[in-house]
Amino acid sequence: MVSNAVMLTFLYAIEPVYNVLNMSLSEDYFRLLMLIVVVVLVAILAERIEKIRKLNELNQKLKIQTDKLEDANQELEAFAYSVSHDLRVPLRAIDGFSRILVEDYEDKLDEEGIRLLNIVRDNTAKMGHLIDDILLLSRASRQEMKLNELDMTALANSVYQEFQTDVEGRDIQFTVGDLPHAYGDRAMMGQVFQNLIGNAIKFTRSRNPALIEVGGEVKDKELVYYVKDNGAGFDMKYINKLFGLFQRLHSPEEFEGTGVGLSIVQRVIRRHGGRVWGEGSVDEGATIFFALPKDMPKQK
Repeated sequence: MVSNAVMLTFLYAIEPVYNVLNMSLSEDYFRLLMLIVVVVLVAILAERIEKIRKLNELNQKLKIQTDKLEDANQELEAFAYSVSHDLRVPLRAIDGFSRILVEDYEDKLDEEGIRLLNIVRDNTAKMGHLIDDILLLSRASRQEMKLNELDMTALANSVYQEFQTDVEGRDIQFTVGDLPHAYGDRAMMGQVFQNLIGNAIKFTRSRNPALIEVGGEVKDKELVYYVKDNGAGFDMKYINKLFGLFQRLHSPEEFEGTGVGLSIVQRVIRRHGGRVWGEGSVDEGATIFFALPKDMPKQK
């Protein structure tokens, strides 16, 4: 039998050891020894099989939870898009009727009434901006990506030109380095530069001159870009809030905004397989970095 042949082979293999130790050999003894070895091996194998089974169960549970989380995120994004879109109509009505009251019934309203109506109009305008930003965030998560090689230098300069009405009359020194080309969706990467350059223009409002620099370089397997300014900056102890949705590090009285822009930047960069981070100091400016993979990223 095969088992006997294996046993005899094993017996002859270790026989020299027993000879050296002056120990006697017997077939029964080695049958017992072989049985012990087999039992130990079966126990080890059973333990490993059980660990693999438990690991497979955990992976399956993790996959289920991941699928549920992804479904919940998609539902939340769809809800945000729907609500934001549906809010536009009543918001326009509030703004329109408030404007009619101010323009056509001004002689029948006292100063306090006109002031209150203007507050209503200002707040509907803020709500309109917030809805626009929520829709942009939703699109950044949902829209299909069309990946192409991008001239990032040309893209940054093009985006800055769109802000000419905002920078008119200001002393701004805007510089763009020789940025490495990247693979990405042009519209979405344009949105990234719009938010970063727009923030730099906004937060350098009190600087004369305002310094805004866009740079980039190749680092290992990444393309690292940054937008740097000498504006209001921020306290690094609040860095964890920098890219949070609706998180603001400055009061509305200091700087307007909805707290959505950097969330859009982070969402777009992550969809491109990259990462984003920031550095800053109060009253000394800020630098927002983002890194993209050198090779064409997988769509997310």
